[in-house]
Amino acid sequence: MDREKWYARTPDEVVQFWQTSFNDGLTSTEVKTRLDKFGFNELAEKEKVAWWRRFLAQFQDFMVLVLLGATLISALLGEYADAITILTIVLMNALLGFVQEYRAEQSLAALKKLASPTARVVRNGMVQQIPARELVPGDILILEAGDKLAADGRLIDVHNMEVEEAALTGESLPVRKVADRRFSEDVSLGDRKNMVYAGTSIVRGRGRAVVCASGMATEVGQIAGMIQTSVEEATPLEKRLEHLGKWLVWGCLAICLIVVITGVAKGESLFLMCMAGISLAVAAIPEGLPAIVTVALALGVQRMIKQRAIIRKLPAVETLGCTTVICSDKTGTLTQNAMTVRQIFADNNHYEVTGTGYDIKGNILLNQQQVDISKDKSLEQCLTVGALCNNSALKQNNITITGIWRDKTETSWSIDGDPTEGAIIVAAAKVDIWQAEIEKKLRRVGENPFESERRRMSVVYRDANNNNILYCKGAPDTILDLCRYYHTAAGPTSLTADHIGKINAQNEQMASQALRVLAVAYRRLTPAQANNLDESAEKELVFTGLIGMIDPPREEVKASIVLCREAGIKTVMITGDHKNTAIAIAQELNIFKESHHKALTGKELDAMSENQLDAIVNSVTVYARVSPAHKLRIVRALKRQGHIVAMTGDGVNDAPAIKEADIGVAMGLTGTDVTKEASAMVLADDNFATIVAAVEEGRGIYENIRKFIRYLLSCNIGEVLTMFLAALLGLPMPLMPVQILWVNLVTDGLPAMALGIDPNDPNIMRRPPRHPAESVFSRGLIRKIIGRGVQIGLSTLFVFSVVYYLQDDLALARTAAFATLVYCQMFHVFDCRSETTTIFELKFTTNKYLLAAVTFSTIMQLSVMYIPFLSSIFATVPLSLSNWALVLTVSGWTLILNACKHIFRRRPVRRAALPQNK
Repeated sequence: MDREKWYARTPDEVVQFWQTSFNDGLTSTEVKTRLDKFGFNELAEKEKVAWWRRFLAQFQDFMVLVLLGATLISALLGEYADAITILTIVLMNALLGFVQEYRAEQSLAALKKLASPTARVVRNGMVQQIPARELVPGDILILEAGDKLAADGRLIDVHNMEVEEAALTGESLPVRKVADRRFSEDVSLGDRKNMVYAGTSIVRGRGRAVVCASGMATEVGQIAGMIQTSVEEATPLEKRLEHLGKWLVWGCLAICLIVVITGVAKGESLFLMCMAGISLAVAAIPEGLPAIVTVALALGVQRMIKQRAIIRKLPAVETLGCTTVICSDKTGTLTQNAMTVRQIFADNNHYEVTGTGYDIKGNILLNQQQVDISKDKSLEQCLTVGALCNNSALKQNNITITGIWRDKTETSWSIDGDPTEGAIIVAAAKVDIWQAEIEKKLRRVGENPFESERRRMSVVYRDANNNNILYCKGAPDTILDLCRYYHTAAGPTSLTADHIGKINAQNEQMASQALRVLAVAYRRLTPAQANNLDESAEKELVFTGLIGMIDPPREEVKASIVLCREAGIKTVMITGDHKNTAIAIAQELNIFKESHHKALTGKELDAMSENQLDAIVNSVTVYARVSPAHKLRIVRALKRQGHIVAMTGDGVNDAPAIKEADIGVAMGLTGTDVTKEASAMVLADDNFATIVAAVEEGRGIYENIRKFIRYLLSCNIGEVLTMFLAALLGLPMPLMPVQILWVNLVTDGLPAMALGIDPNDPNIMRRPPRHPAESVFSRGLIRKIIGRGVQIGLSTLFVFSVVYYLQDDLALARTAAFATLVYCQMFHVFDCRSETTTIFELKFTTNKYLLAAVTFSTIMQLSVMYIPFLSSIFATVPLSLSNWALVLTVSGWTLILNACKHIFRRRPVRRAALPQNK
């Protein structure tokens, strides 16, 4: 017998296989034997790495080792402030990585919380309450409403049992369970109605089940295993920065070595050239780059928190910004997880119902006109039947409110009971039909509960005159077969073939829109029938109407999906619900278009090979009736196609796919702890629109990272080129070692950080996502970096040469070159704000932090030139006005040129007057 397919076996076969007894359960001796064989009913964890080993591992990264080397060099040069700063940066990054890895391990701890602390079982012929961890396969579980399942089991006896499985299967409604049916071996997880699973809850009824799987063998345990085995990859940003860091380090070291060798060959002191080479290496290697990346991401996280998105891993912001596909769970993420009546059919009239969720604000419309319920007796009767044949309650702020205390303007309405029945109560409340008000005149005296075999329920009410009325609701075909009359505004009339045809047509129309349809009916009973209520009373009913409902999309989601489409991001719905329901919601949200897209079920996925799935995965926008393994497979297939995948969800079943995706997004309000711990980002408001804000923020941060990479590298190239060309041309050293380090401190600090928090481009969400393999130097960035670096280097060398040869003063020439190099970079930082527009089009005041940073750096530079104590340390002398004119003109000529272009571009063009038509 296949141990994993208990749903395909009879209860007797399962009981016999596990050698247990329906009435007596297992013996204590057998329990001990099975505990030794199967282990405790708990989730296993990987062997934990010691905290100090995890912390030390943070220092094995290549860039971290380079930064430690830069710290040592700075300390040897006596630049203790630089050394302390770099060391602080290294420690901050290591601590951040350590904390993130620790947080990631909490996903398994959260999974353990799903286990119930105790369970009721039959052992030695007696019902016992035991710790849930002691459950073993073969135990007979006693199940009642309110219980949380502690293990997986095959039902052997049920009484009106419904189980909430949304966290595991994605099914939005409680599942009616059966015991005496077998299902095919290929049936999906959500359709195994004779099984119960760990982590789910009994919401109604009672029953018994044979434990068939415990611990890691349960469905939740398999999810835990998936989380353990999934491999976390570096984000695109991390990969690019690692590649960039290696390229920069070796390139800069090679050039610095050439500068030293060339200088010595030209007759310079070996010691002086070595000091210059080391200083140049420290300045050329952008040790501030990781820090600025961290700062930019951290500030982005702060902005995201204000928009209700909580980032658990800093690189997640950038990763989401380059996302090409968002795989979203349907229930509770794209939809409200609240059944809502959308359509009603009564007395040949088709009504539309407005409003969403359990909020009673809304109207019922007939031909686009609001219905006056006092004049529409057929609709009133239909909703009255639905409100009375109902065991749910509508509450406000979790309190049952009656009479004058009801406030329809409030939004804090909720349902206590079955969501389907709750939807009918809400629809009735929209036209002021309240069960509590009706029950002031009528009293319930009997009930035939709903059972899956009967597909209906009925209740009996009695009025003050001892009149008995049965109200019934259920599946349309079942109810229609029991009806003999048809309710009209004038009263009951005989049910004709024409009536039946119209009813069936309306039912098919509603079902085609993925609405869940219930029929309602009633009849009068004799006192004897009411006092001895059974199924025989549910005949010769008066058909009253059809009520169609659905779990509706969130109002804001459609606009968010449009924004995603404009940004070139594909939205994919992955759900445990039925295919037709999923397609209907997807069509309403414009995720699915029949002519362009495909929809697959989990069963169809199982029949596909990896190559077959890869061939169509780009055209599939809806996946229905899927299991956790399916979700994981879908994410992996998309990643094989080169996509950067974001996976959103709230249930336990989403956790493996969320962890596998490039970025996992969990729902903060409805999400399980497992999902949150496995995710990189949590939406505090469960709002899909927040994802769009995260995409924009991620894109903006990446663009800002490109901005300061452009700035830092072009400045560093300028510094290296200045020294390199001077050595090749046989000129004296244009800069002293301490001046090189000062330039690095003044220009690579505050201005670069301020550039990292530049406001986003207003059109950033109208661009397609970056290709996952796109280099950080793409779109001509390398050309701009090299071009400006050459310009900075030549400008500095030009000023040095002019002052040196015209005024024959080496100290003055070095000071002028020193100032030129700094102010070339101060002017250049404004050019780096945009790759397409000038600073005059962006306006200076849009980044006040940058203005403040440049002002502060300017003051620092002037201080080392004009304060005697500092000028002696930095070997500077005061510059004359003519020297300053040369320095500022050469440093800022690009800014002057852009200003002229901006002025002439704004000047209106005069046109010759056209001859008038006569």
